[in-house]
Amino acid sequence: MGKIKTKRHHKKVGKAPGSMIYTGHKSSKKLFIEAFDYNVERCIEKELNNVEEIFQINLSNSITWINLNGLNHVTEIEKLGKHFNLHPLVLEDIVSISQRPKIDEHEDYLFVVLKMLYNDKDDNIVSEQVSFILGTNYVLTFQESEGDVFDTVRERIRHGKGRVRTMKSDYLLYILMDAVVDHYFTIIETIGDKIEVFETDIFSGNVEKSINKDIQDLKREILRMRRAIFPLREVINRIEKHESELIQPKTKAFYRDIYDHLIQVSENLDIYREMIWSLMDMYMTSISNKMNEVMKVLTIMASIFIPLTFIAGIYGMNFDYIPELHYKHSYFILWGVMIVLFLGMLHYFKRKKWL
Repeated sequence: MGKIKTKRHHKKVGKAPGSMIYTGHKSSKKLFIEAFDYNVERCIEKELNNVEEIFQINLSNSITWINLNGLNHVTEIEKLGKHFNLHPLVLEDIVSISQRPKIDEHEDYLFVVLKMLYNDKDDNIVSEQVSFILGTNYVLTFQESEGDVFDTVRERIRHGKGRVRTMKSDYLLYILMDAVVDHYFTIIETIGDKIEVFETDIFSGNVEKSINKDIQDLKREILRMRRAIFPLREVINRIEKHESELIQPKTKAFYRDIYDHLIQVSENLDIYREMIWSLMDMYMTSISNKMNEVMKVLTIMASIFIPLTFIAGIYGMNFDYIPELHYKHSYFILWGVMIVLFLGMLHYFKRKKWL
């Protein structure tokens, strides 16, 4: 039997609500914190050594993005939560990585959780939980480890590309979420390419023994994407309908664009899900066809040799008197009959297109 994985929820069994317990497996030795503080005129980018340095940032005259990597540093995250007056249940959800994509509305901030998906160097899908805190003029992001999909956002902030440095924090949250959703399309393209390869291999008969497992793995990846994407549509819908000052009316149109992208990704996922089931049917059909071909060849061979075996059996019996045995040319006549019978059956099978 294979090794049974420890369930993430077992770490939290019996704990009080609000207990901060990291349920993941990615342990960062060093807590990595980066901060972008910007407005129209300037942009200051810093790598911070500890959480206490965040407390010194002036959050009144600019927009600040603080990105924290390393959810296993629970104590430091708790300090940050106290500074920003975050609810204990929010802090618990940040370090519990099995959260469903969701949004929690609080008096002076929004808490958003979603799944960031991207391909590693082997084209495997990597899933990581990302949590967002949207405040009046700041956005906090919490990730398990270094490596994300936000490089384009960093470049836009550094160089003032687009409207990011002229907009409020709700627009910053939008472009961060949009970067995550854009990578969903990359994953979709990868899945589509894999399906095309499988179809080509199955149709051409170039089927490896591991293709059944590969198709099952791809089906699990699609199901993982569905669990990440379908709840996110509800999150975006609630952001659009949010009535507080945190989400400005002019920004809601951008969130509607994310919603449209999610609908498109969802439709593609549904199509690929159906194609995966078709691939399984195609694979089983190809295996069945190969088996039928083998059985047909064996049946034809048996049909040819059954009468020949019958003739050989008749003249191989140990009776004292078999008239044909005493005829001078009996041996050659028997060979001729068997050869004619063999060729006649081959001709018959070809006329029936069984060969």
